Amino acid sequence: MSPAAPQSVPAQSVGEPGGSPMIGILLKVASVSVFVTMSTLIKASGEGVPAGQIVFFRSAFAIVPILVFLALRGQLETAWRTASPLSHVRRGLVGVSAMGLGFYGIMRLPLPDAIAIGYAMPLLTVVFAALFLGEKVRIFRWSAVAVGLGGVLVISWPRLSLFGEGFGSGEAQGAIAVLCSAALGATAMILVRKLVLTEKTPTIVLYFSLTATVLSLASLPFGWIVPDWSTLGLMALAGFCGGLGQILLTQSYRHAEVSTIAPFEYTSIVLGILIGYFIFGDVPTWSMLIGTTIVIGAGLFVILREHRLGLERKAQRKLVTPQG
Repeated sequence: MSPAAPQSVPAQSVGEPGGSPMIGILLKVASVSVFVTMSTLIKASGEGVPAGQIVFFRSAFAIVPILVFLALRGQLETAWRTASPLSHVRRGLVGVSAMGLGFYGIMRLPLPDAIAIGYAMPLLTVVFAALFLGEKVRIFRWSAVAVGLGGVLVISWPRLSLFGEGFGSGEAQGAIAVLCSAALGATAMILVRKLVLTEKTPTIVLYFSLTATVLSLASLPFGWIVPDWSTLGLMALAGFCGGLGQILLTQSYRHAEVSTIAPFEYTSIVLGILIGYFIFGDVPTWSMLIGTTIVIGAGLFVILREHRLGLERKAQRKLVTPQG
């Protein structure tokens, strides 16, 4: 997933009975494609648009497909009910910051590099879950996380070394921005894991778009531009794609388990390389390709390890007989 799209799928929406894994995979690939399209539109809108203004359009226009979807499912009325409004605000603050930094990075980095560096987010989520939620992380996952973050460093290092030419290096700033976006995105995931204890999926999705729209207006005093119709259209379409991608992502996890469809997240790097080359003229570097291979390998290891542990836990539960 692009760094500009830190999304979440609450656990309660995962693998509903009667779901079709193939449908789940297709929906996941569709969501990844839509999110990459969103990042492409943002990058195409030009570097002159402030990140806070992009966050506003991304969030505001995302509300449209979300409201339509909830209305069609008859969930619009119940989606407004929340037991923890301040938790949504906290999640919104972190999410807005992550999006803003992610958009800033996309504007200053080749698209494939921005996507690849953004893969640090799920790795950091494992670290934060252990530190802040007390989740048990064994040596296998710690090793995979360490290797994966090493891969992120391989991707980022050529950009970070440009700081020697002065802080004005756009690519260096972009790399730092995407890394910070990944860290904040991982923090947002931790907050969502707490939210799912009291909130439903539609409520979390709806309130994030609403709070992000309102909070992004705080960047107005720091300078917004009056966009031309072309730029306005690109940002509006990017926002619509953001909302549509969230819906597709959420629905994908209703048809299949996380371990089944999570690997298809990495199709985003293939799309990013193709779009970057044919639209923006970005040629993949060896450091990006090697680092991405390392990160994907580490990510797949974590996914497969979680799948195996999940099967073991299910087997253990079946062995436990009810006491009379």
